[in-house]
Amino acid sequence: MPTDAQPNGDDATLAVTLSGGGAFGAAHAGVLLVLEERGIRPGIVTGTSSGALVGSAYAAGLDGAAIEDITRRFRWNRIAKWTLRPRWGLLDTAITTDAIHGLLGHDPLIEELPRRFGAVATDLRTRRAVTLSKGPLSTALRATIAVPGLLPPVRSDGRLLADGGMIDNVPHAAAKELGAERVIVVHLHAKWENVRMMRTITQTADLARDPNVILIQPEMERMAQWTMRDVSRLIDEGRRAANVALDAAETVL
Repeated sequence: MPTDAQPNGDDATLAVTLSGGGAFGAAHAGVLLVLEERGIRPGIVTGTSSGALVGSAYAAGLDGAAIEDITRRFRWNRIAKWTLRPRWGLLDTAITTDAIHGLLGHDPLIEELPRRFGAVATDLRTRRAVTLSKGPLSTALRATIAVPGLLPPVRSDGRLLADGGMIDNVPHAAAKELGAERVIVVHLHAKWENVRMMRTITQTADLARDPNVILIQPEMERMAQWTMRDVSRLIDEGRRAANVALDAAETVL
């Protein structure tokens, strides 16, 4: 049961953290469905890249069924399109703002969302992770998905921001920054992760030992990362992994 329930029933001390991973992010929708079914209501949401896209919908108050529907209908041209104008990327993400308007009716300030939300981006000048928890939602999402060379970085408050996954693809620290005492971490895991990903592997090993963390690791093996062909399988895998992890850790909640 929540230890610090908010008026809307959310737990202000509990966070859900959603890692990046391109189309793998569809698995997050399955995880959120399971949380809803079990009556688990995190009041804080953090995410990187595709995790931030899904997390922002949850932070905006959409329920699991709505997020699942959006995930199944999602196509990359909803957030980026080809551009012939000189840019630091092949695609233009300005269309992301239109997608947010279509979904929420306007481009809200992050601090006005029903749940606390932080999108993690990388400051290209300092090479440090930045948690975007204030200002227009569109700015934060365009920054956190900005894969260098493909999607242009975003200028904000004197910083040049790009994909948060370059520095922190599992933004557990951002959840702590926003006040979380306990965190449900969803790491989009693959058995083929290798030494180039050692930092993330070491980080998730540390999280697995943390008594205040529930680590959910959907398995991405043999699923497409950059096309949407496996969305149904990814959602189902998110559900499976969430149920396994939560069954083993119910006392933490």
